[in-house]
Amino acid sequence: MQRTGLRTGRPAAGASVDRLCLRRQWHRAVAGLAQAYLLAEAGAEPSGSTVFGYHVADPERYGVIDFDANERARAIVEKPAVPPSNYAVTGLYFIDGEAPGCARGIQPSARGELEITTLPEGYLEDGALRVKRMGRGYAWLDTGTHGSLLDAANFVRTLQVRQGLQTGSPDEIAFSHGWIDKSALRDRAKLFTKNDYGAYLLSLADG
Repeated sequence: MQRTGLRTGRPAAGASVDRLCLRRQWHRAVAGLAQAYLLAEAGAEPSGSTVFGYHVADPERYGVIDFDANERARAIVEKPAVPPSNYAVTGLYFIDGEAPGCARGIQPSARGELEITTLPEGYLEDGALRVKRMGRGYAWLDTGTHGSLLDAANFVRTLQVRQGLQTGSPDEIAFSHGWIDKSALRDRAKLFTKNDYGAYLLSLADG
């Protein structure tokens, strides 16, 4: 894939639907309120693309980042028999305004599919791909199989039951940033009166 050099769109972020990433105050990084976090840093980049690497015990199951001697990414290898590192590509991508034009030129792979990794590989070839490593404070879970989806659900449930806090609640995020007020939050809670989520939203509104 050749980059066009033309910015036909706006910077964007994309994510694979069969992945789950968790971090304390993750939503604040998305909002750009804590510039030290990985997402805020990636979103602030004026050009190029950013992907995220996560250390896994079984890298042969994923797209793996191959680093050179200076710890710069030199290749992304899909499900390698002999992994060049233990860092898997998480499926979370930040791309600049050139991406729409680049995407139009992507051709189906040998599997007959349009591969999402083709886009960052194009940036890599041009030296415009950045890789940020997710450290131990992050949890990245694959949910692409029935078993892994159950594992991820149990992980989230354990956190929520233990802490009494919801994980990834869009209503809580909106309320905490002042995008909705208590009245709007109570209206949202009324939609979920028959489950614990509604009770949780009411507790936020009344807290």
